[in-house]
Amino acid sequence: IDQLSDLQDRGIEFRSLQENIDTSSPGGRLVFHIFASLAEFEHDLIRERTNAGLAAARARGRTGGRPPLLTKEKLSTARKLYEQQDMTVAQIGEVLGVSRTTIYRALRRDSESSPPVRRRSTKTV
Repeated sequence: IDQLSDLQDRGIEFRSLQENIDTSSPGGRLVFHIFASLAEFEHDLIRERTNAGLAAARARGRTGGRPPLLTKEKLSTARKLYEQQDMTVAQIGEVLGVSRTTIYRALRRDSESSPPVRRRSTKTV
């Protein structure tokens, strides 16, 4: 509708060959606005049904989104390996099958104090 208004402001009329809509006449503008209102109504209904479905799923205990890569067990392992300081964070991530950034983010989320930005180990594995 906004694009059509822009066209009309510039003196350009819209004519659809498939739907037989011609905005140069009052009847054509009426039909166009009715179609636009119906499309907006349908969009609102879809949004309402989607939100109701999400709320029902949450009530059943289902959550959406991507499952976490680090399980509680893997996070515990990462925390132990990090505290031992035998491996770099990149090596810990490699062992657990996740990126270095994922390890840092999980450790930061898991603890009160965030881990240092970078930590190098003198030992090699």
